[in-house]
Amino acid sequence: MAGNGAGDGGLETLRATLDGIDESLLDLLRRRIECCVDIAHVKREHGVPMMQPHRIGVVQQRAARYAGEHGIDPGFLRRLYDLIIAETCRVEDLVIGDVTAV
Repeated sequence: MAGNGAGDGGLETLRATLDGIDESLLDLLRRRIECCVDIAHVKREHGVPMMQPHRIGVVQQRAARYAGEHGIDPGFLRRLYDLIIAETCRVEDLVIGDVTAV
């Protein structure tokens, strides 16, 4: 990208680093969902309700502490976890409701 004023390769190097971080982040999200699928199978096996509000609170509190310790906007992490939790609840609901799921 000649002429972008960002220096010779510095920007591209940083973007490549960012791309690697993004790939790791996506892989971790996939692994988190897979773990939630395993949890859903256990919940189904033992008749445990899918929704566990206390557990959601624990996860959100841990994210809020992390935000405070690392200078990240806690509102951002709350919104991010709201999305992640909503998706994992959707997936768990599918698994718990359908013995042939995932």
